[in-house]
Amino acid sequence: MLTLKQIRDEREQTVARLAKKGVDAAPIIDRIVALDDRRKAIQQQLDGNLSEQNKIAKEIGGLFKSGKTDEANALKEKVAGLKEQSKALETEQADVISEMESLIVTLPNRPAEIVPEGKTAEDNLVVKMGGPEARQLKGEGILPHWELAKKYDIIDFELGNKLTGAGFPVYKGKGARLQRALINFFLDINTAAGFLEVEPPIMVNEASGFGTGQLPDKEGQMYHATVDNFYLIPTAEVPVTNIFRDEIVDEKQLPIRMTAYTPCFRREAGSYGKDVRGLNRLHQFDKVEIVQVAHPSDSYERLDEMVAHVEGIVQKLGLPYRILRLCGGDMSFTSALTYDFEVYSEAQDKWLEVSSVSNFESFQANRLKLRFRNAETKKTELAHTLNGSSLALPRIVAALLENNQTPEGIVIPEALRPYTGFDIIK
Repeated sequence: MLTLKQIRDEREQTVARLAKKGVDAAPIIDRIVALDDRRKAIQQQLDGNLSEQNKIAKEIGGLFKSGKTDEANALKEKVAGLKEQSKALETEQADVISEMESLIVTLPNRPAEIVPEGKTAEDNLVVKMGGPEARQLKGEGILPHWELAKKYDIIDFELGNKLTGAGFPVYKGKGARLQRALINFFLDINTAAGFLEVEPPIMVNEASGFGTGQLPDKEGQMYHATVDNFYLIPTAEVPVTNIFRDEIVDEKQLPIRMTAYTPCFRREAGSYGKDVRGLNRLHQFDKVEIVQVAHPSDSYERLDEMVAHVEGIVQKLGLPYRILRLCGGDMSFTSALTYDFEVYSEAQDKWLEVSSVSNFESFQANRLKLRFRNAETKKTELAHTLNGSSLALPRIVAALLENNQTPEGIVIPEALRPYTGFDIIK
């Protein structure tokens, strides 16, 4: 969440930047500032009452010693009145703080200066294109991945629907082997680049959901185990970043790099239309994630490194790709700057998002109370957090199947063959 300094001391800048996300923050910020002023005034009153109580307590002792009982009792009544007043002030202060905090968490993160203006995905800025040129396969027998999956019996969407529902496919034979190969391939590349592999839980508590910004306003997008109040994770970002919740790390440890494979679960995946057919949009899917905890002074350098790292993985798969800088209106609640990776799907003749790489600056860290100790000042400061998909599997698989189909079968990219153990799906 935004800090009070960003809200109070950088009000105009905050209002202007949040306007990029389509948020009119001025009324909320003015209310937050008014509540913070009231909080400070109440605290001043409380401090004054306590100081006066301490002063009177000393006087009462002297009066009793001097035999001035009536005067001492009168002062005791005054102390009782001050305590009663302080109790009422403390109740008001708690209400003020509660309202102020509930308003602060409704404000999204401020977009970085270079975030393009825009309201929808159509306004995103293409910053780079790469990989082989799209072949634009044509002619009879060119199939979308859901038909290829059926033809080669590698993914069963109907069986998944029987077992659970739409958006829960069953991978079979070489389809299952391809999934496992991609996961191991991605993890090996990440660990070779210095990311520590972890295997986190796939269910998290409410505090973890709040820490990375999924709660309190995105409950409807997450599967909720109500009896235990646990949430199935929408991404490994949630448990991995929360490893550092309520922690103070040594400045020398930064940057901290971690990677994890997890299944991911999203209720809002949708279930109708061609854009959600097959693997295009699922309720359960596999993804490998990278996370960084970085120093504020170089977090954007780390972001550039992560973008280059993900680009390297996509290049190894031999897929046409493009990198987009998201406009304000298409960014997530928590992001300050996001780059999306899309791969071209030959049979569908469309671009499919396979990764988002984001810098959250101190937004998540403030919610997490994730700090580092400055080596020079010995004071604690909020760290910056970053994450990225490297990569999400479903649309990668869709593009691999569609782009590599031949009359003989689906050719496996050379870089993947040591992991699959086969070079073609026949």
